[in-house]
Amino acid sequence: MQLLTGVTGLSGSIVVREFARQAVPMRVLVRDPEAAPWLRELPNIEVVRGDMAVAESLTAALDGVDRALMISSPRDNMVETQCRFIDAAAAAGVRHIIKFSGKESGTTFDPQTFRGTRWHLEIENYLENSGLAWTHLRPSQFMQVYLPGTLTGVDPERRALVMPIGRSRLAPVDIADIAKVAVAMMRAEGIEGRAFDMTGPEALTMSEVTDRISTATGQRFDYEEVSFERKRALHTAEGLPPDVVDLLEEIYRGRAASPETRVDLSTHREFGVEPTTFADFADRHAREFRAEAAA
Repeated sequence: MQLLTGVTGLSGSIVVREFARQAVPMRVLVRDPEAAPWLRELPNIEVVRGDMAVAESLTAALDGVDRALMISSPRDNMVETQCRFIDAAAAAGVRHIIKFSGKESGTTFDPQTFRGTRWHLEIENYLENSGLAWTHLRPSQFMQVYLPGTLTGVDPERRALVMPIGRSRLAPVDIADIAKVAVAMMRAEGIEGRAFDMTGPEALTMSEVTDRISTATGQRFDYEEVSFERKRALHTAEGLPPDVVDLLEEIYRGRAASPETRVDLSTHREFGVEPTTFADFADRHAREFRAEAAA
């Protein structure tokens, strides 16, 4: 038996749908199944109730589980949540945990000052010293963050991507690609004790990102460069909690300080996944960009 966590979040929801699409049986852990009725409509998906941070709630979910793919929200309680889940998994006899981690490929983020990197590294270290077999899947920025309605996405009313990172290049990866890799990893042998970095196939400026959205939609989208202070004020006006605004500002400052990004397709190649270009991603989501802009 295999277990997947974090299925109601952005990444996990795409990952669990890929397991269902490939007809791979999977048990999924959800705090409140009633809040995610769509999960019960997916074939070969068994929904169980439990909270990653509460060991006593995980007994049924972990019963008979050999391998787990661990995903949870990247918030300030992520380290505690995932480390408690690792402890519970070890106590239940789980053999192997694949951690859905993260890495800003090709940038100069200092893990001692950038909390997102530090959180992931702390959990990775804890998992490596847990006695369990481990694997780390480390995707870079997601293409999905550019969609309207996301934290850093396109402003639909102005048809603009408002960011404070200048001409820096990023290599965002489609979560759909990550999901295909995740399915392959959960069925693979010989991946224990390894870390897999994963980016998209192109290093793009924000102007090149909006050019591709414009081509896909037939509507002009532009990149508007703003100061860190202005972007922070915009996030605050959107109602984001201060800790999230702080985290996003750290990300922006790190990306602005690292204008070049390394493209790494080794994980795509190893698991036989064709990399999705941003143009392909924009074509696939053109209706979302157009509909939001029209609204």
